[in-house]
Amino acid sequence: MPAAPIEGEADTMVVAVKNLRKSYGLGETAHLAIAGVTFDVAKGEFVCIVGPSGCGKTTLLRCLSGLIAPSEGGVELHGERVTAPPAAMGVVFQEYNRSLLPWTSVRRNVELPLRKKIRGRAERTRAVDEALAAVGLTGAGDRYPWQLSGGMQQRVAIARAIAYRPEILLMDEPFASVDAQTRIELEDLILRVRADFAMTVLFVTHDIDEAVYLGDRVVVLSPPPCTVQEVLDVPLARPRNQTETKALPEYAALRAHVYREILGDGKR
Repeated sequence: MPAAPIEGEADTMVVAVKNLRKSYGLGETAHLAIAGVTFDVAKGEFVCIVGPSGCGKTTLLRCLSGLIAPSEGGVELHGERVTAPPAAMGVVFQEYNRSLLPWTSVRRNVELPLRKKIRGRAERTRAVDEALAAVGLTGAGDRYPWQLSGGMQQRVAIARAIAYRPEILLMDEPFASVDAQTRIELEDLILRVRADFAMTVLFVTHDIDEAVYLGDRVVVLSPPPCTVQEVLDVPLARPRNQTETKALPEYAALRAHVYREILGDGKR
């Protein structure tokens, strides 16, 4: 059973991944990327997905988001099969410099997905202001993405996702392209945002330390074509702290366990 993610949340499964398989190409030239992945995600839970480089983490997330179709099996959201990007999901990608529009302001970038959801201008403005404040960018709305640091640009991408108020936030190695100090700041930022907005988070990362620090559970994928090697509970107390949590013997033990799983107990 998953660890209780947020106090008071019901243990209700919102996402079910069922024997998901994905291959590219046809016949003898087909490449099997995902051999069969099954796991569930509870409401309010923070689930991190890790695995060896090239194991199919990003392909899995794209299937989860409805951006690409699985070859077999599938993804269910509240019991309904995902066949296209659901309105209840938001996505933050690794390459923030490609997901933001450089020719328009930070405010308009954040507002972009709201235009169909929120018709009233005043309500859209309020949603954008709240999202920018949540990521520490109050006052930056009139600047352009190219005027901001990489870490600030990723904050804009996060603000755009949460302004939409998704029930589920998918994140694809979102901090991989920033420096170590900025990464630490963004890790704590997403924990605050997750709590403030009561979102369910699926977070793909190649960083074991990050997965253990952020997650309620860690889904460990096998080498390609990937399957689920283990789903590990992370029973570390919340709120978490970069210095205190990472100094705990329990944190070190969990990190070492995941590392051994990915290495195959040192046999590879």
